[in-house]
Amino acid sequence: MANAFKTLEQIGGALLMLLVLLDVFLTVLYARIGTGILSRRLARTMWSLFRMLARRMHLNRGAILACRGPTILVSLVLLWGLGLMLGSALILHPHLGASIKTSSGRTDTDFLTALFVGGSSISIIGASSYEPKSDWFKMFFLFNSLVGISVLSLTLTYLMQIYSALLRRNSIGLSVDLASGGRGDAAQFIAGIGSEGHFETGYTILANLAESLADMKEAHHFYPVLFYFRCREPYYSVSRLTNVALDAMTIIRMALDSNKYRWLIESGSIAEIWEASLLLLITLEDAFVPGGVPKAEPPDRQTREQWRGRFLDAIDRLQAADIAVAANPESAANAYIALRSEWSAHIRHLAPSMLYSIEEVDPATAVAHPASEELKRAA
Repeated sequence: MANAFKTLEQIGGALLMLLVLLDVFLTVLYARIGTGILSRRLARTMWSLFRMLARRMHLNRGAILACRGPTILVSLVLLWGLGLMLGSALILHPHLGASIKTSSGRTDTDFLTALFVGGSSISIIGASSYEPKSDWFKMFFLFNSLVGISVLSLTLTYLMQIYSALLRRNSIGLSVDLASGGRGDAAQFIAGIGSEGHFETGYTILANLAESLADMKEAHHFYPVLFYFRCREPYYSVSRLTNVALDAMTIIRMALDSNKYRWLIESGSIAEIWEASLLLLITLEDAFVPGGVPKAEPPDRQTREQWRGRFLDAIDRLQAADIAVAANPESAANAYIALRSEWSAHIRHLAPSMLYSIEEVDPATAVAHPASEELKRAA
């Protein structure tokens, strides 16, 4: 019975180490959304705990949620380290005092000693005085040292890549917010890159934005934990960035004079910004938001009037910048509403999952043209 228990203990330890190494492989090397085993479940659990805590402490919500991403990373590193140490201890424990002995004095055989020996064999410091006496355990200690060095190197690289991607995401978010007047105003963004009706120079900004959005989509695909990094300032959020980008592309397609600016409306950068933004939203919704990607539904009357007012305000702003606009604003407004219906539901679905309000994500519409009391009652 004792031998059978020792065998099961070792098998359990080997399986645990294999599970941890597989999770490291899927999380760091085979980087894809939804492929992690332990890492994915740990992130979701901590995400739920932070959301619950933030809702109960409304005044400190931003500060609490800002700690979520770093806490998940620290917990993940600890989980991998403890998992490898525990798995190694389960394998070594039955052989303490026989195949594994201390270099001086009596060899303790308790499980705490096994944890110490297992952790020391994985650690690159190697502070343990316990030594393997059999060829098999000499190879196992060597294997553990290689595992420890490899996992440490991969983890450090992983952390650097994540924070590099986070820096790029925050930089583009801040850049777009500044270009939109600090209010998430897509019309201001367009007026800035096409001042006096000239978009030739501003087109470079659109090309750079298209490249940045494609990079951001792939960064979230390779490093899904990025989704859990939520800053206090809403202009760093994916929801607000994509809202400005998609609103700007919708306005360009529907508000600008189609004869004068056909080259811009049909350009590759406009199409790339549109597709990259939608793909980013859909990818995040499908992976992280309960219910997945929502079905497209026509907006209610109140929302339609908000969007109409938003579009007419944008027309005025573009005309003030000497940009030629559509000859029939009312007809263009209807086309704007129809096109905006294709992407707005994704924004409204994703933003609350990070506890952002619609007013924070789309301040230009919410503040610049609030619905009238009559429309609120009608809705």
